[in-house]
Amino acid sequence: MVYDGILLGLIVGFIRAGWKNGLIALSNIQIRYGWVFPVLLLVQFGLFFLQEKFTFFAQFNGYFYIVIYVTGISLLWLNRHQQGLGIILVGVLLNFAVMLANGGRMPVALEAAAVLDPIYTEMLKSGDAVTKHFLMNESTRLSFLGDIIPLGPPYPRSQAISIGDVVINVGVFLYLFQLLSKPKKDESAALSEQAV
Repeated sequence: MVYDGILLGLIVGFIRAGWKNGLIALSNIQIRYGWVFPVLLLVQFGLFFLQEKFTFFAQFNGYFYIVIYVTGISLLWLNRHQQGLGIILVGVLLNFAVMLANGGRMPVALEAAAVLDPIYTEMLKSGDAVTKHFLMNESTRLSFLGDIIPLGPPYPRSQAISIGDVVINVGVFLYLFQLLSKPKKDESAALSEQAV
């Protein structure tokens, strides 16, 4: 879901800043230990494939996701002063809370899952889905923070998302929008000279 916020932020940001200035702004991103975020993403992709082949990873995938989340939360906390990243932190904390309360897995409401591929919905019902998700039931804790929001046509990608996902996307959009909206250095200098 976070990809939607990234894509929208980049599109709006580049329209506002222009291609050249947008690329310059992106090259000047200054996030402390920012290189760890793509590593965490790669680890999640790796875990997704490993858990389908090895029972060890499938059995303990919830704990792996908790470690990934704790690492991401720590990095966001270090960078919380940057516009948008504090909002992302709140969204990640919301998702982390519901996952932590449910053994490291994200509950999905059956009503929200109705927009997904029927095969995936059946796997959720049977418990055969080897992912960080599981079908919500009466014993689910903090269910209101789970994937309860269905997104289907005309939305380009059918998915079930959480309140935390919505907050994360708002934060990602705001971060990229402000990053790509910063005036160029020469324009900033000109404005400073006019103000004197």
